[in-house]
Amino acid sequence: MPEKHAVLSASSSKQWIHCPPSARLQEGFPNESSVYAEEGTWAHELCEYNVKKYLHERKKRPQSEFLTEEIDQITDVYADFVISVIEGMRRDGCEPLCFVEERLDFSNIVPDGFGTGDMVIIGKDEDGRGLIHIVDFKAGRGVFVDAHENSQMMLYATGALNAYGYIYEIETVRMSIIQPRLENISTYEMTADALHAWGESIRPIARMAFEGKGEQKPGDWCRFCRARPACEACRREALALLKEEFLDLDEGALPGTDAGSNGAAGETDATAPYSPDESAPVFKAPGLVSFAELVAVLPTLNRISSWIESVFAFVSGEAINHGVPVKGYKVVEGRSKRIFTDTKAVIKAAEEEGYMDIYKQELLTLTEFEKMMGKKKFAQVLGKYVAKPPGKLALVPESDPRPAVDLSAASDEFETLE
Repeated sequence: MPEKHAVLSASSSKQWIHCPPSARLQEGFPNESSVYAEEGTWAHELCEYNVKKYLHERKKRPQSEFLTEEIDQITDVYADFVISVIEGMRRDGCEPLCFVEERLDFSNIVPDGFGTGDMVIIGKDEDGRGLIHIVDFKAGRGVFVDAHENSQMMLYATGALNAYGYIYEIETVRMSIIQPRLENISTYEMTADALHAWGESIRPIARMAFEGKGEQKPGDWCRFCRARPACEACRREALALLKEEFLDLDEGALPGTDAGSNGAAGETDATAPYSPDESAPVFKAPGLVSFAELVAVLPTLNRISSWIESVFAFVSGEAINHGVPVKGYKVVEGRSKRIFTDTKAVIKAAEEEGYMDIYKQELLTLTEFEKMMGKKKFAQVLGKYVAKPPGKLALVPESDPRPAVDLSAASDEFETLE
């Protein structure tokens, strides 16, 4: 029997804390999985296996079509971090209690609230104080997840404190998020008293959310809300943002242009009637938005485009999966590639006809070499041949914790053309 899902889950807590009605509004929408979610679920299973192997707990190594060199690498990053935390406590003279994929109950502050913590480690910190350390693995690369005041982690910590707080008289709560695909390992620490106070602060919000009450409030927490495409508050916000950001353009005046500067209120070089002056060549300024003005609307464009994508995905899903007619649109079949239906039969038929050179030979991947040799031997034998090239440059908000790239020397890469 499949395990039921909490109405107010820890993973969606940012959403229902900011927009309490969203928890119940989503119930009328299917909770459809995706290939990314399935890959993430399997990656968590591999993380669980790696840690349990270290702890000498029996678990069969999971197998999946998602197994790639990258998945091997990112799950190793998680396991290495968990092991380093455990080994650190042992060096400090504390044998920690370790719980893998632990069900955590925080229903004392959230109605029917529970979730599963990837890793719960209970022991003592560097100063000998009782410590709970929650570690969470994120397989995604689309959204950067920070541990700082992260409500999902704080709810997990509350559940762990409820269950095990009596063991070491916990004073310190530490929460770490491991997101290898974005090179993100972030840790946030707070006192147990501060965690209790935070829990009390969200108790009335959780009650409202559970009852489907409160005010709808759009924000970046809407990203994974299933009700988002049909949400009236999101629709109103998107249209309002469009009107706010482009109002001046729609009325024929660029933002920052003084009315009357070209002889008429709101008139610009782009909209003024053409009056030829043949006495001297005069070039009018083109009707373009300045770079600074484009930068100013970037956050708005991200929010609007994200909402538009969610609406199109929802309507497409209704048409494709449920046959709902959409006026002005039709469902068509995309292009596909030819595939072999029976690989073994293909091999046999080709060999019977004398075609023997039907296999490709490839070098083992870096991760496969490392697993075969062991990390120490790998470093000795092949370490000098390993390099990590810089990642692809991307423009991200300043809130992203990754350090900025120094581009001041970029112009030196090009010679001046004569």
